[in-house]
Amino acid sequence: MMKAENKTKITFPSYSANESFARGAAAAFLARYDPTVPQLADIKTAVSEAVTNCIVHAYPESVGDIAMTIAMYPGRKLRIVIADQGIGIPDVEKAMQPLYTTGNPEERSGLGFAVMQSFMDTVKVTSHPGRGTRVVLNKTLTVRG
Repeated sequence: MMKAENKTKITFPSYSANESFARGAAAAFLARYDPTVPQLADIKTAVSEAVTNCIVHAYPESVGDIAMTIAMYPGRKLRIVIADQGIGIPDVEKAMQPLYTTGNPEERSGLGFAVMQSFMDTVKVTSHPGRGTRVVLNKTLTVRG
């Protein structure tokens, strides 16, 4: 991967109120790149899903840190990494299947990863049980016409 043109990293506790903070921080970082309104909405939704997964699943009985790194690379290639040091995902492939959830099925749709995949160019998930999970969201921003 080339060197980032611009990058930031923020860390925040896994309180549900911080999901909107993460969305806002991503939007603020991206403002100078003038993404289209639909692109910005897609990115904010994907960030929201990834952060919500950390809040709900990574730290089910406690509060822990979530780290979000946002970087822009040459060619308007955006990479957002959302990582936790939570309980981890034993079977990432299974967890990424639509409708699969480890949460309460009455409250959780199990569509988080599917939503992320529909809004981003690529989504890569790595996880180690007991050590945490890392979600990498990639999207190339188009230039406004």
